[in-house]
Amino acid sequence: MKPAPFPAKSTSAASVVDAGAERYVIPNLRNACRILKLLGRSTEGYKVADIARELKIPVTTTLRIMSTLTLEGLARKVEGRFELGPILIQLGNAALAGTEIRELAQPVLLRLTQATDETAHLAIPCDDRSLIVAVQDSPHPLRAASRPGFLAELHCSSTGKSFLSFLHYERLAELYPAGTKLTKRTPHTRTTLAEIRREVEATRKRGYSLDDEEFNPGVRCVAAPVYASDGKVAAAIGITAATVRFTRERIPEMGAHVLAAARELSEHLGYHGHESS
Repeated sequence: MKPAPFPAKSTSAASVVDAGAERYVIPNLRNACRILKLLGRSTEGYKVADIARELKIPVTTTLRIMSTLTLEGLARKVEGRFELGPILIQLGNAALAGTEIRELAQPVLLRLTQATDETAHLAIPCDDRSLIVAVQDSPHPLRAASRPGFLAELHCSSTGKSFLSFLHYERLAELYPAGTKLTKRTPHTRTTLAEIRREVEATRKRGYSLDDEEFNPGVRCVAAPVYASDGKVAAAIGITAATVRFTRERIPEMGAHVLAAARELSEHLGYHGHESS
């Protein structure tokens, strides 16, 4: 006698997971997400009362959410109406960069590693950090490179310095106001605004940035900015190597390789101009 078949389940595995996830939902965080989606549907913006009525959220709750979103730059108020905030442009660019740029960068990183025999990496700006999104490892057993997903401080990483020099140049004082205490990772790390400004000017002059044992002892890195079709810095590409191989004498040579790779990737992104910054 055959065993009776298992009774058919009325819910799918996905719905069970979704139902379980509902227990961990933060209602007002979800409401904030719903509001952002609503704001994205119109270029004219919404009044608080309109948002509350459309999404069936209490007006007082809506007002508190909008105040928070505005404070964080996710929304802004223009003539009594709320619209999407400027920070979302940066987040959107970062999301695109993390997918499209990474795919376009892989063959460029491979060629850069083949030309230098060292580890190549790609990073995108992520708020006040540099986010590593792709790495092409060196054939050497001794490697010195962060892995994809790593967030590095701007002031002491080569890709971060490229962002400071070519993307955040006008915002240095804002990023590092008086009294800011920066992490001193090694004895070589520059931690004052005056030191950072000097480093930024040197970077802009030569076109590539240098991490000279400032993030990790015994590790030297160079990087250069990658431009999108609109002429704005979208990423930075660089190489990382142990100082025993990447000596000071090789900095100009490595810098030239990185600049060439950055120009190639910029062209793939539709940029055909010259860095005017």
